Amino acid sequence: MSYVDGFVVAVPTENKEVYRTFASQFAVWLKERGATRVVECWGDDVPDGKLTDFRRSVQAEDGETVVFSWVEYPSKEVRDAAMQALMTDPAMEEYGKGMPFDGKRMIFGGFAPIIDL
Repeated sequence: MSYVDGFVVAVPTENKEVYRTFASQFAVWLKERGATRVVECWGDDVPDGKLTDFRRSVQAEDGETVVFSWVEYPSKEVRDAAMQALMTDPAMEEYGKGMPFDGKRMIFGGFAPIIDL
């Protein structure tokens, strides 16, 4: 069964094109390591909630847009190998320094699909 990593991050709105380039390069790296699909979604209709919402989840500030992303893998084992490569690839350490957002406010997690229609 497939496996999915999900991400939510706040990106300065003025960095949209910088983010698109950054994410595109990272998507290529992920696909080279087994990802079958990488989706990046720029917030378009992200309402404020009464108790919680996407903006609060990443402490988005004025002038920032919420980005929702996911990466699909053929299995958790392929995903785990890709994440291991991420943590040990010296190029990724340098690449990460160029993140066009505050990585400390990113939320992420791995998910096992229970419905896939």
